[in-house]
Amino acid sequence: MTSPAPSPARSVALVTLGCARNEVDSEELAGRLASEGWTLVDDAAEADVAVVNTCGFVEQAKKDSIDALLEASDLKGEGRTQAVVAVGCLAERYGEQLASQLPEADAVLGFDSYADMSGHLSAILGGHKPASHTPSDRRRLLPLSPASRQEGAGSVALPGHGSGPEVRVPETVTIEGPVPASGPRVIRARLDGRPWAPLKIASGCDRRCAFCAIPMFRGAFVSRRPSDVLAEARWLGERGVKEIFLVSENSTSYGKDLGDLRLLDTMLPELVAVEGIERVRVSYLQPAEIRMDLLDVMASTPGVVPYFDISFQHASEPLLRRMRRFGSRQAFLDLIDQVRARAPQAGIRSNVIVGFPGETEQDVADLEAFLTAARLDVTGVFGYSDEDGTEAETYDGKLPEDVVAERLAHFTSLVEELNIQRAEERLGEVVEVLVEEVDDEEVSGRAAHQGPDVDGVTLLELAAGAPAPAVGDLVTARVVATEGIDLVAEPV
Repeated sequence: MTSPAPSPARSVALVTLGCARNEVDSEELAGRLASEGWTLVDDAAEADVAVVNTCGFVEQAKKDSIDALLEASDLKGEGRTQAVVAVGCLAERYGEQLASQLPEADAVLGFDSYADMSGHLSAILGGHKPASHTPSDRRRLLPLSPASRQEGAGSVALPGHGSGPEVRVPETVTIEGPVPASGPRVIRARLDGRPWAPLKIASGCDRRCAFCAIPMFRGAFVSRRPSDVLAEARWLGERGVKEIFLVSENSTSYGKDLGDLRLLDTMLPELVAVEGIERVRVSYLQPAEIRMDLLDVMASTPGVVPYFDISFQHASEPLLRRMRRFGSRQAFLDLIDQVRARAPQAGIRSNVIVGFPGETEQDVADLEAFLTAARLDVTGVFGYSDEDGTEAETYDGKLPEDVVAERLAHFTSLVEELNIQRAEERLGEVVEVLVEEVDDEEVSGRAAHQGPDVDGVTLLELAAGAPAPAVGDLVTARVVATEGIDLVAEPV
């Protein structure tokens, strides 16, 4: 039974932690709530309810999510805030356990609650606390065979897909205006004025990496239909978005449950043809699944930026097998050569894990040799820690914490220097910069090889008296200096 819509006076703030996929989920929740009459506000202190979209990826992310929930809870009784609700990956993964350990949260709701979030929040404000989410392995909610999943996907909550069980589709689902009567409907509201936006193309993952818990709480891999992706891209383009950032847990699997692994290849040209969209960026490619045809399309389609976010995780072949992954130092270097043969100025970023159970000195040497030879633009380094419910949690050969910390410090320092060197190799390059911030002293944005938030920025040095560009402008510039991994460029 759906609760009645709240009075127009009721307001909600969405606080988002974690990755760009979570940002999409928050904007879908915002669209649902706005359509039910809630007022969206930026500041949790000014909201009746603070909804914290948590991250449950690694230990530090969990701590950050707990801190955000506690910080929001401190607002209760001091101003307008009456309730704090935990949603997102941490809530989905731990549910009742999180609720028992964090009584400051007024509710802990899983993904299945998103379709009627308005009803849940109204009940909470009315003094009726909903039952805390009971976690389960979400991989079991859909058939094992990818080809059979689309038929049942409508009965499973898929955050960020704009659909799900018991979805009510009102006449207006965004705060900007009505949705067209024909064509796919977009359930989303923008929560910021940035000229770029993440766009989810799939959810879940079928891989069984020994260290990763994401498939358990995000579920089996499910692609969004291209028509839905394109409709949302058009919606974003109409709202001033110049760059769309395609996100998923594994973009190289896109289309496998729709019967065509080339769907991403064919969809990319359609996305860059959307009115208003100037750039399309693809994230999270699995090296074992990358096809040369996909590389060809990404490198040759105007408007698709030469940016390759490839999940290497390590470079030692024996250790990768122990991680339940595929590849080797040479195979990965060959793949990088294939990328750069097609797009010499390509940006390539990755993440690696050090200190995995059983990691030997030879494994460490293989990883160091790979990173030194690969010349990646950005590398994130993580020290291994056990994740609840993963295969690696049961492994022997666990390394002492001080050894893991030492390797983490070593590789963090190494990649910092290597990434700086890679930035310096770009001196003299001509880049196209999407302007994101303009103030009296500085104009900054991102070149095509720079992904949002974590891949550095490009600072524009304007000639004396030259007019400043506007946020959202694309500016052609030449790189003249570097500041760490950030570039300094002069418009040409």
